[in-house]
Amino acid sequence: MAIELKSPKQLELMREGGRITAAALQKVLAAAVPGTPLIELEEVAERFILSAGGEPAFKRVPGYDFTTCLNLNEGVVHGIPDEHRLRSGDILTVDLGTFYRGFNTDHAWTILVGDGDGEKRKFLEVGESALRAAIEQSRVGNCVEDISQAMEAVLREGGYTPVEVLTGHGVGRALHEDPQIPCLVTRAGGDSHKLVEGATLAVEVIYTAGSPELKVLPDGWTVVTADGSLAGLFEHSIAVTHDGPIVLTRVG
Repeated sequence: MAIELKSPKQLELMREGGRITAAALQKVLAAAVPGTPLIELEEVAERFILSAGGEPAFKRVPGYDFTTCLNLNEGVVHGIPDEHRLRSGDILTVDLGTFYRGFNTDHAWTILVGDGDGEKRKFLEVGESALRAAIEQSRVGNCVEDISQAMEAVLREGGYTPVEVLTGHGVGRALHEDPQIPCLVTRAGGDSHKLVEGATLAVEVIYTAGSPELKVLPDGWTVVTADGSLAGLFEHSIAVTHDGPIVLTRVG
C-alpha cells in the first residue's frame, strides 16, 4: 500500500475543490423536498460544479454518466438519478465529487426528506456522530484501524450495523486511492498503516439498520440492503496534518 502524500500547495487546491463539492452538496440537499424528481437534484449538482470551475468527478468514472449518486431508503451507494419523486419520510443519500485543477474531493450526506419518525432521526444522528468520531482519529501517528474502530464503536452502540464490503478510501489525483478505510475492524485485523502528514482521505461511514448483507440491482450500479432495511452514508474528504485533521469538503 502506498499513500500518495500531498504538498501544502496541493492541499490548498484540494481545499478549493472541496469548497465547491461542499457547496454543491448543500444546494442539492436544500432542493430535496417532497415531490422533487431525483433527476432535478442531479441537474442542480452539475450546474453548480460546472459554474464554479470544477468538473463532476463521478462522470470521470468509466461507464458512469452522472454527477451524483442518489440513494433512497434501503439504497446504500451508486444509485442512479431518475424520474422518481421524493416523498415525505424518505431517507435520501446524496453522494458527489468534484475534480478541480488535478485533484478530486468526495462528499456524501444522508437526510430525512420532509417529516419522519424519531427512529429515522436517531438513525441519522448516529451516522453523523460516527463520522465525527472517525475524523477525530484521522491524526498523524494513528492507524487506519483507529478510524475504523471509532466509527464501528459509535454505530454498534447506537444499535446499527457497519457495512462490511464497502469502504472509505484515499482521495487525490484519483478519486479512489490507497488506503482503504473499512467501516469496522475486520476479522483479519485492522489496517495498521500509519497516518502521516499530507495524507488525504475520504472517510465514509456506511451502515444499515439491519443486516450488513447487500445486493446489486439489475442496473448494475445501485447497491441496496438485502433485507430492505434503511441505509446511511456520511462522508467527508479530509487532510491529515500535524495540527490535526482538516475537513476539505466544507464551505468557507
